[in-house]
Amino acid sequence: MKISALLTGRGNNSLKDKNILPVLGRPLCQYPAMAAKECELITDFYVSSDDEKILSAAEEVGYKRIVRPAELASPTAQHVDAIVHALGVMKDDGCEPDILVVLLANNAITKTEWIRESIMNLIDNPGLSASCPVMLELDRHPYRSKRLREDGCLDTWFDFHGRQISTNRQDLPLNYVLCHNFWSLRLLNSIYGKEEGQAPWRFMGNYVKPVIVKESFDVHDMDDIYRTEKWLKSEGMFW
Repeated sequence: MKISALLTGRGNNSLKDKNILPVLGRPLCQYPAMAAKECELITDFYVSSDDEKILSAAEEVGYKRIVRPAELASPTAQHVDAIVHALGVMKDDGCEPDILVVLLANNAITKTEWIRESIMNLIDNPGLSASCPVMLELDRHPYRSKRLREDGCLDTWFDFHGRQISTNRQDLPLNYVLCHNFWSLRLLNSIYGKEEGQAPWRFMGNYVKPVIVKESFDVHDMDDIYRTEKWLKSEGMFW
């Protein structure tokens, strides 16, 4: 079974050059890249980007470059299209993985052990389509969320049909949110699968095994850079 990693990141961001901003002396994108490099189950490493700085930073830690077309690097471009493009380039390079670990360049809160666990989930259960980190989130439970009606007032997202919903978060069904740091995909059941997956990440398929973690966050502003450095120091994660 061939297992490959694909680091993804584009250069056109609201925070300029966020994917290569220095974090404890390294470009941000090198942290998820190195977390995958430390996983002995992965044998091939690629980076997809339209940005020369991201491509060069990933090459420094052993990733082969895939130059992403401009139309797949716009703010409105879909991530899945960039993944499919990369898989085509990888195939031309002689690499056709069974499992693809897609890493997001703007999230350094990624541990090798999480990547390994997600891969083993897919190896141990061939029926799964994907495995990825999630966090338990009850404060922002969907039952407690509101939408805005046309009259300008708040309303529920769900029709509860007269059911009594507790205002106490501990009484609500467990709610998990995707961390958006990496996804491990069994390609036959996800990207290449015939069954339509769950919205909005339909490319992950319908059988997604969670890796439950306590914390993860993307970088969107400089405060997130400082939070990332604090987390890395607390975890002793230096390469």
